[in-house]
Amino acid sequence: MLAQVLSQEEELHWLALKLVPGLGTRISKRLLDRFRTPEAVFRASRTELEGAGVSGAVAQSIASGCSFEDAAAQQEKVRESNCELVTITDSRYPRLLREIYDPPILLFARGRLELLDSIMLGVVGTRRPTPYGLAATERLSTDLAQAGLTIASGMARGIDTAAHKGVLSAGGDTVAVLGCGVDVVYPSENRKLASEIAAKGLIVSEFPMGSVAFPQNFPVRNRIISGMSVGVLVVEGAQYSGSAITAKLAMDQGREVFAVPGNITSKLSWGPNLLIKQGAKLIQDWNDVIAELPAESRRHLIDRGRQRILSGNVASGEGETASLVNGLGPELGPVARRTLDALKVDAAIHLDDLLEIVQDTSTSELIAALFELEMLGLVKQLPGKNFVKVW
Repeated sequence: MLAQVLSQEEELHWLALKLVPGLGTRISKRLLDRFRTPEAVFRASRTELEGAGVSGAVAQSIASGCSFEDAAAQQEKVRESNCELVTITDSRYPRLLREIYDPPILLFARGRLELLDSIMLGVVGTRRPTPYGLAATERLSTDLAQAGLTIASGMARGIDTAAHKGVLSAGGDTVAVLGCGVDVVYPSENRKLASEIAAKGLIVSEFPMGSVAFPQNFPVRNRIISGMSVGVLVVEGAQYSGSAITAKLAMDQGREVFAVPGNITSKLSWGPNLLIKQGAKLIQDWNDVIAELPAESRRHLIDRGRQRILSGNVASGEGETASLVNGLGPELGPVARRTLDALKVDAAIHLDDLLEIVQDTSTSELIAALFELEMLGLVKQLPGKNFVKVW
């Protein structure tokens, strides 16, 4: 995949066009379709710009070149942050994203740009998930990444974070699409995760460097997650949540919509359950997603898996964990076995409550058993000394 090599002058004009006050994405794209390059847009007369559908005020802003000072500052920040610009005319620009109604004319990117050419699946959901939602997200994201898909999400709290972490733990590929600048970490507690994604995956945004995460940015960001992806998987979310907006965008863009069913008494399940009622594919395991992909995408995943095996990148037993589903886990001591049997996948249990459930066991024995189970990947500790069984 050959990259479009921009000169400093060309880069400056792309940034200046992006930063023109009042110039939206669709009008920017219309101007590029008509004039071909940003340089030609800035050379056009005000009459020509208005003839292309630009308002008088915006045409005046373009003609005055008022955005070039900010563009020069942005150009410097791009270099300092080791970022790259991917324009809509660049061969690296995601093909599916280019086809949507309002594709961004410019993407800021940090990390492995080759992932823009991979087959992506969006994974979205609530910022306040249940233990069940976290378990389902981590397991499905891990399995789908091992199947060869690149998992795209928004690096927000909750489901997004769980998706990214699940992929990275499996050595898979992930793309974080931000609602702020690629040099801004939001939420701040994901600073370590952002560094890991930049090193092993890819961070992209259409927002200029230094942009803060305003609430109105996230619905705008969501169209990129769905636009780059062959489909979107919704895990948990309220009926009118951000994940529901992303699912609606995916439908409008002609993408597949997948949903993990949830407890009908939980408000966080209303979104996915309603999507299933409306025709979204119900997902129980990773095969349910792969089976719905276009034949071309499935062939690509098979070829990619074959190449990984032939190149020796897949170690023996890679991706295998102590399974709770097939019952072929390791040998456990009696206390560890009773502790594992007492824990649940969909509900966290506090250490004190667990001590009452696992009878005839001292606190030290229980803590030792929990530590053993955590090391085996069978149990996960949540904040506040709460524990859940890993799915």
